[in-house]
Amino acid sequence: MTPHPETEREADLRALAHRLQFAVERTGDHFRLTRTAGVSRPVREEGLTLREAEDLLATRKLRGPHGG
Repeated sequence: MTPHPETEREADLRALAHRLQFAVERTGDHFRLTRTAGVSRPVREEGLTLREAEDLLATRKLRGPHGG
């Protein structure tokens, strides 16, 4: 399997994830978001498409740091 080059959208996703204290991992065409800051145990969302990851982070951004 050849590595996928990072797109501008993916770079934007990674920048937003960093600001919201999420780690981003890419496996093929899917993403895993993990947050360990400010939670009692890691919060993970796995198997996300780029669009789903963008939507999840946008929702978190709107809710703020304590928005669940």
